[in-house]
Amino acid sequence: MQLRDEVELLRRVPLFSGVAPAKLKLLAFTSDRVSFSSGQTLFKQGDPGDAAYVVLSGSADILVNSQSGEIKVATLEPNSIVGEIAILCDVARTATVRANAPLETLRIRKDHFLKLLAEFPEMAVEIMRVLADRLSHTTAELSEARSELRRKTH
Repeated sequence: MQLRDEVELLRRVPLFSGVAPAKLKLLAFTSDRVSFSSGQTLFKQGDPGDAAYVVLSGSADILVNSQSGEIKVATLEPNSIVGEIAILCDVARTATVRANAPLETLRIRKDHFLKLLAEFPEMAVEIMRVLADRLSHTTAELSEARSELRRKTH
């Protein structure tokens, strides 16, 4: 794939929509194109967070460990980003991500990702929106699960 094609794909990701084309070109150039087969794992819950991944094509499942085994909590689609929480919070991976179809990603190393955030405050705002949206969905699901549990036990 040509560099300009990767730049165009990055521009479609809401997180990067406000970033100047020259910076997107640099990001595409300094990032690694990584392909995964269906069933292949990008990273596992508990792994160190060394990079974020932008989904260019395909899809992947986000899985978390529980007492009853892995639970699918979300599906990644094209133009989404994953792995940024471990980078931002400097913590281990909070979930496992596994391709559920052939998957094309752009792997952005931690240092490049943090540098971009420092240079583009609008990216930081978009990240906050993405994380707040995830937290809102998680809170709603937790509330629903607790209500269901109460109904079953009463």
